[in-house]
Amino acid sequence: MKILCISDYKDHVVYSNRIEKRFKDVDFVLSSGDLDLNYYNFIISHLNKPLFFVFGNHNLEHIKYYRSEYADFTGGNTNSCFNNPCCGATYVGGKVKKYNNVIIAGLGGSMRYNKGLNQFTEIGMFIFMLRLIPKLFWNKLFHGRYLDILLTHASPRGIHDNKDRCHTGFKVFLWFMKTFKPKYLIHGHIHLYDMNKNRMTKYHDTLVINAYKYFVLDTEVNNG
Repeated sequence: MKILCISDYKDHVVYSNRIEKRFKDVDFVLSSGDLDLNYYNFIISHLNKPLFFVFGNHNLEHIKYYRSEYADFTGGNTNSCFNNPCCGATYVGGKVKKYNNVIIAGLGGSMRYNKGLNQFTEIGMFIFMLRLIPKLFWNKLFHGRYLDILLTHASPRGIHDNKDRCHTGFKVFLWFMKTFKPKYLIHGHIHLYDMNKNRMTKYHDTLVINAYKYFVLDTEVNNG
């Protein structure tokens, strides 16, 4: 199974008329956020593959169609194709989805640094995370595992993160990995200006991967 992971930067290798040839064997796409939804439309229309995404802390003009707390009084949370520029992609922030026997959960957003949209304190992210718990236990009972992939925007604390407030990772992600044991945590938010820099770190049973620009994950991702 091959998964195209993208985040933060519209890369010319993906945004190209050769996308079908380059990524023809990809099974589905995961986005860790900070990308224009029209970029998702381009990818979906050319690859004809499902795309699952979370929002980051930028490019949030359409978040109101997916998160009721950000809806305005003009009907922003209609979630209809008339208003929504990317009906082909599936938003997984605060949700658990199963596709092709792969269980995916999503937690978007960054550490709170200027009171902007989709920013969280540690406690706020934990509260947001709680909405995943019932479905995770249901998965454990009926599928033998909680999940396969945790898709986030921010990184875990101390793994790939930076020292400034905006790019500090979440401690609660460390707890999540130790408790629910996803095979992968795929994040964005941390730009890799040196593309030779390590983008993968093992933490207990989880491989943490920075999806900046794009990364193709080739794996037997599910456990059964």
